[in-house]
Amino acid sequence: MKKAIFALLVAFNAIGIAAQETSWKDYLPEVHGTLRGKYEYQTATGEQRFQVRTARVSVTGNVTPIVSYKAEIDLCDEGEIKMLDAYARIAPLKGFYVTVGQMRVPFTIDAHRSPHLQYFANRSFIAKQMGSLRDAGATLKYVRTEGFPFSLEAGLFSGSGLTEQKGWHKALSYSAKLELNLFKGYNLTLSTQRIRPTDRNIYMYDIGTYYNWNNWHVEVETMYKEYANSSFKSVWAVDAFVNYDCFIRKKKSLFKKVSFLARFDYMGDNSDGTLDGQGEFLVTDYERKRITGGLTFSFGKPFQADLRLNYEKYFYAGRSLALESEQDKLVVEMMVRF
Repeated sequence: MKKAIFALLVAFNAIGIAAQETSWKDYLPEVHGTLRGKYEYQTATGEQRFQVRTARVSVTGNVTPIVSYKAEIDLCDEGEIKMLDAYARIAPLKGFYVTVGQMRVPFTIDAHRSPHLQYFANRSFIAKQMGSLRDAGATLKYVRTEGFPFSLEAGLFSGSGLTEQKGWHKALSYSAKLELNLFKGYNLTLSTQRIRPTDRNIYMYDIGTYYNWNNWHVEVETMYKEYANSSFKSVWAVDAFVNYDCFIRKKKSLFKKVSFLARFDYMGDNSDGTLDGQGEFLVTDYERKRITGGLTFSFGKPFQADLRLNYEKYFYAGRSLALESEQDKLVVEMMVRF
């Protein structure tokens, strides 16, 4: 009897300690938002427009010490409402995370950046046309922070994207991403992905690296896209840019930081899996190069607020190949993150 009473006391004591370590505040939802409004002027055509590019609201939180969630919706993605993230995550062991739901597919560096973390007003070709994908699926991730830091994430996905989730599939899409932090400020990312928009597979391979040193950020990423059975010509894409931050020490200054940016990116003739009338892959993005110069004025804390000024110069084999929104232009964007 005494042993049973002692065991109960030990159990209640353990529960009390756990309750002290975890308070009800740890389970309060966190709400975040990102707003991006922009003005664009196409210098070649003289056309211009205003646009709300992003109006995201997200809710994150914990329901138990090892179970968390996220739900994010964009109320105005170029005028459309889109449900972006909607997933539950469990951390059964230290460093391990299992995620189920709708999420960003683990692939590339630049495509994984949220709008408030982007360096330029418009994303690179890799992030926008080549490697950007959200889908319903499940991932397993391991993160190591001690010793030799790295993270490895792999997952299976339906391959239907955001809006077509009722269909059944005989073959699932997959993706895997390895991030190595070889030394302070340096990152090397390797990733691969297979999608199946039709009855043919498309394979993608990406390698990227960046280095943060003092006020500099230098990044290079390249991607190779291969179509099964040579059903479409293989595609290369490159994204390379540099960013320098100049901090303003004056207390009464309107801006706390000015960033100077320059980027070069390239992509070959690309197909996103759309078929033409003969059942062949259709070119959805023609080969092009782009040089981007930019300035970013940061207002400082407590929340993030950036004014981005960019100029993009495009190079095509022929001007007739340029899409309406992929031409020389001046971009002025205001971004707020709270």
